[in-house]
Amino acid sequence: MTENNRRSALQCRVAPLGQMGDYVFVVVVSEFQGKLMLSRHRDRDTWETQGGHIEPGETPLEAARRELYEESGAAEFELIPVCDYLGYNATGQAAGQVFYAKIARMGPMPESEMAETRLFDALPENLTYPQVTPKLYAQARLLQKEKENRRD
Repeated sequence: MTENNRRSALQCRVAPLGQMGDYVFVVVVSEFQGKLMLSRHRDRDTWETQGGHIEPGETPLEAARRELYEESGAAEFELIPVCDYLGYNATGQAAGQVFYAKIARMGPMPESEMAETRLFDALPENLTYPQVTPKLYAQARLLQKEKENRRD
């Protein structure tokens, strides 16, 4: 199975925050200027949320903060934990945490594997993880709507 096939075959299941433990990954659903911000890896022509592996000694929150900066250049932001998720395909599975980022200020894009960021009104069709990103984005939007409803 090629790397592209592995990415497009990846599925996920979501769970309430703190349910899974043994987290390996973080995913950050980012908003800037009222729009969804996605990143494009320099070796791909598809769009993805910011995120990646949790480094040894990092908490999921610390990893989310680091990955968001490294993959977008976000300089000032609020990070809100959303949910746990289990990513899986035919070759294995790993747990992670999803965060929502409300970005207040962008800085320059650091040198990383990402080529660029772009703002979207809605999820584009050409996603790196087409089976996963819409589910995690929906969970982040649900949390955001619940917070707005509590303020009203």
